[in-house]
Amino acid sequence: QLQLVESGGGLVQPGGSLRLSCAASGFALRYYAIGWFRQAPGKEREGISCINNSGGSTAYADSVKGRFTISRDNAKNTVYLQMNSLKPEDTAIYYCAAGSVAVCSGEMPLGVIPAWGQGTLVTVSS
Repeated sequence: QLQLVESGGGLVQPGGSLRLSCAASGFALRYYAIGWFRQAPGKEREGISCINNSGGSTAYADSVKGRFTISRDNAKNTVYLQMNSLKPEDTAIYYCAAGSVAVCSGEMPLGVIPAWGQGTLVTVSS
């Protein structure tokens, strides 16, 4: 059974950094594109970044481009999201999701599999 577990969230001041992790169990991450999504209070979930199966191709939403970096370690079955220069508008629950194939479609995996986990809460506030 496909399962992704997010971790690494917390409270951080504006301008600070966090690194989120997305750990897979029940399947081998290396065959799939993985995306990070977030849902802010009162807003719809949005895709913010995607990495293809090999890690050779990445994409970002304009709202995070230049501040966030997605990466993966297929040996550890884990995908990361390094978030720098955080802003209050980055406050949200962050989720990861796999695509049904190896590639991204823009900043989201192609054919997102909606097996959503609990997510990890990121709060940016002074």
